[in-house]
Amino acid sequence: MENVKNKVITVETTVKAPIANIWSYWTEPKHITKWCFASDDWHAPHAENDLHVKGKFKTTMAAKDGSAGFDFTGVYTRIEKYKAIEYVIPDGRKVKIYFSDLGNQTKVVESFDPENENPLEMQKGGWQSILDNFRIYSESKQ
Repeated sequence: MENVKNKVITVETTVKAPIANIWSYWTEPKHITKWCFASDDWHAPHAENDLHVKGKFKTTMAAKDGSAGFDFTGVYTRIEKYKAIEYVIPDGRKVKIYFSDLGNQTKVVESFDPENENPLEMQKGGWQSILDNFRIYSESKQ
């Protein structure tokens, strides 16, 4: 496996929705469960979110056929409403999400420290798929 030390992966999208809506869709559990999965054969049956510095979140991601699943968890290190969310996951990797208000559109840029088990392109593809699901879900709500 390639050495991922000091590497950061970035994914991004522009969503045709205003920043206030995007913030709600990104942070409220009732919305998170509608988009936080990488493919149509997975889903997010449960989400919890305590959105403040030192607050915790948990999103359960699971195969729809019940063959696999896991909880994605972390602790927030920075919350700047409508601008930025940063957190650390249990293995110490950091994630940063930045939101740019473009009027009736919002740019979302997510950067994260990769893990050592899967190729970088595979990790980037998975996180981009989740972000694409977020865009599709958010635009469907407009």
